[in-house]
Amino acid sequence: MTIKKEDILEALKGVLYFPKHDNIVNLDMVRDIKVDGKKVSFAIFFPERDEQNENIVRQSSISAVINSVDLDAEVDVEVRYPVNPLARIKNIIAVASGKGGVGKSTVAANLAIALAKEGYKTGIIDADIYGPSIPLMFDVMDAKPKVRSEGSQQWIIPVEQYGVQVLSIGFFVDPTQALIWRGPMASNALKQLLEETDWGELDYLVIDLPPGTGDIHLTLAQEIPVTGIAVVTTPQEVALADARKAISMFNTDKIKIPILGFIENMSYFTPAELPENKYYIFGREGGKKLAEDSGLPFLGEIPLVQSICDAGDRGTPVVMNESSPVTEAFMQLARNIRDEAAKLKS
Repeated sequence: MTIKKEDILEALKGVLYFPKHDNIVNLDMVRDIKVDGKKVSFAIFFPERDEQNENIVRQSSISAVINSVDLDAEVDVEVRYPVNPLARIKNIIAVASGKGGVGKSTVAANLAIALAKEGYKTGIIDADIYGPSIPLMFDVMDAKPKVRSEGSQQWIIPVEQYGVQVLSIGFFVDPTQALIWRGPMASNALKQLLEETDWGELDYLVIDLPPGTGDIHLTLAQEIPVTGIAVVTTPQEVALADARKAISMFNTDKIKIPILGFIENMSYFTPAELPENKYYIFGREGGKKLAEDSGLPFLGEIPLVQSICDAGDRGTPVVMNESSPVTEAFMQLARNIRDEAAKLKS
């Protein structure tokens, strides 16, 4: 009698996985079936570690194949559990803002490169699902990430640029079309990008969050082991008010993510021809005062300089320019975030 894969699957429909109230075939737990004469092998993927039911399911699967397919079958069953690629990332740093337009993505991109320049293995993921801008800032608009197969599991390979592992939803959608997704769909897309990507070993993964508060922020809190949040604001009161709301959200019992501190972007304007001059056109030290009032660290201030915008639009973030006076501001920001993250984990 020839043993067929179809017969094996039919027999395994009689094996139940009690925690999910269904059989292991319907639950897509059976993978990599191989038949060589009377020798049968397959893997059973459990959604989570479950030693209590592991042996029951394994023995039941062996019995089901022997009793229903071939009494002489030699059955080998391998138990597998999901691989968590995030376990190899030492620090996950989310960059958030209470409102749009404060330069959050610019800060996130330059922060990631600054960390890489400091010698750390760094990645960045563009979680701003509705307005991904990281591909433009890293000059990888046309990049198409490769996929690596491992058994039945497929892993996305990030694009490497400027020493940083880069991933964005922008790599997988038409950049000329708006994404019309409900919140849960966007949250699932972020979760998939994070958990189905082969990040390798990283010292830091920077997450560029969408502005404001919403489903993606909840997903981040509930599903991802975030080390801490860095909140970007500008000195003007309207931005500070929204930054306060962001801090309030991250401090709620439902979310409760540690706050690394505040980053004040566009702190002052410095003309290229007068690099020593500072003009506080949006107010002065609003971010620093907010940090003091909140009892949180002030991570640094980034000036408003035309070259920052120009460099981002060209796909070469300003921190790569060693001669720019802004570069040191981003390098110091990276060091401050490194130190605050270490304090949270100590």
